[in-house]
Amino acid sequence: MARIKKQFVCQSCGSVYPRWLGQCEGCGEWNSIIEDVATENVPGGLGARSGVKKGRIVSLHALNGEETPPPRLLSGIAEFDRVCGGGLVAGSAILIGGDPGIGKSTILLQAVARLSSSGTKCVYISGEEAIAQVRMRAQRLGLAESPVMLGAETSLRDILSTLEDAAPQIAVIDSIQTMFADTLDSAPGTVGQVRSCAQELIRFAKKKNICVLIVGHVTKDGQIAGPRVLEHMVDTVLYFEGERGHQFRILRAVKNRFGGTDEIGVFEMGDSGLREVHNPSALFLSNRNKDVSGSAVFAGMEGSRPVLVEIQALVAPSSLATPRRAVVGWDSGRLAMILAVLDARCGLGLGGLDIYLNVAGGLRISEPAADLAVVAALVSSLTGEPLPAETIFFGEVSLSGEVRPVSQAESRIKEASKLGFQAAIMPDNTKLRFDGTKISAVSHVQDLVDLISPEPVIQV
Repeated sequence: MARIKKQFVCQSCGSVYPRWLGQCEGCGEWNSIIEDVATENVPGGLGARSGVKKGRIVSLHALNGEETPPPRLLSGIAEFDRVCGGGLVAGSAILIGGDPGIGKSTILLQAVARLSSSGTKCVYISGEEAIAQVRMRAQRLGLAESPVMLGAETSLRDILSTLEDAAPQIAVIDSIQTMFADTLDSAPGTVGQVRSCAQELIRFAKKKNICVLIVGHVTKDGQIAGPRVLEHMVDTVLYFEGERGHQFRILRAVKNRFGGTDEIGVFEMGDSGLREVHNPSALFLSNRNKDVSGSAVFAGMEGSRPVLVEIQALVAPSSLATPRRAVVGWDSGRLAMILAVLDARCGLGLGGLDIYLNVAGGLRISEPAADLAVVAALVSSLTGEPLPAETIFFGEVSLSGEVRPVSQAESRIKEASKLGFQAAIMPDNTKLRFDGTKISAVSHVQDLVDLISPEPVIQV
């Protein structure tokens, strides 16, 4: 027989404690531990080892078998299909997270509306909004005539029964934090409920061979709320990024069992919903002022796609004992490293100045290839010398000040050439030659400083 056992579980990391604590020892969060109810097997019960049947023997196969790629369902939204690896796969579970109001429900409603219009049977289950609210959004987006079947429910048992009866090809669950399983006594949104509901939905998707799209809320740190195991259970994890004040939205794949990771889809938020952007480089650089110091164009890679973005830097005198360091769209720790290299290897003395760094357009950059563009923007702002307007920068900076090569340099330069850029400043040991593009090779950050300002730059 099963015996009820009380335990206390952290809602941030899932750590289990025998008693309540104010702070979780696993993740350091305060007031995140709540009481949960679990069942344990006692000797002589149904779950005792003596009562467990022997498992069946699983058939084993060789690695050299031939497998055909899974068929894809195209939503008609090219940027969405790109991030998913070429379309939706039957029997897969996709988790989509993002800040409140960023457009998660909007992009999913647009996707299933297009799919249903092409003959794919789609069901949209909302646990946060009533049917009337979903219909109002559909009317605003111009999708009211799409044959999408709507439902408003939070009970997992009722949802699974409805999906089994409707037999759709695509099912949207909005959101997993509002669903609850009546087999557990905990409240919706707790670690146990999120884990149990997600597990049942994924099992149902595999059994019925349907694609389930699950919306997940995020914490203040930008991570999907609930247990971390949730991201391991699903096949694909997508993050919807972007600033509320910007019209651009970035859909990024951080995990994909049916395609590549680090792919991005770029969208523009408007009155009629999200509009896909086929050439994000031109959009990110559309309002760029070419005659202002502190502006450098970085040729980056997002998955297999080259993207050109503007990096803006401002170096200003500080009136504080501890100068300010404000960073938007880049790693603040990486900026601290670049400033230390410029101080120690080039003698620029940036430690006593306020530094502001911004990646224009709301895009977040994570690759080290942006180091050289950041250095160029900082030195340009410090000297007041605008950088050449039709020049791109990319390269990784080491702690010794050396500029190291990065991957896919050819794709970066080709993308820049399409947009009219005629010069590139990059590592000197990159064995590339391009007709029509002037290559300026640098091996040390001091070489870049000398290119920007021939006069010695020394700040005390």
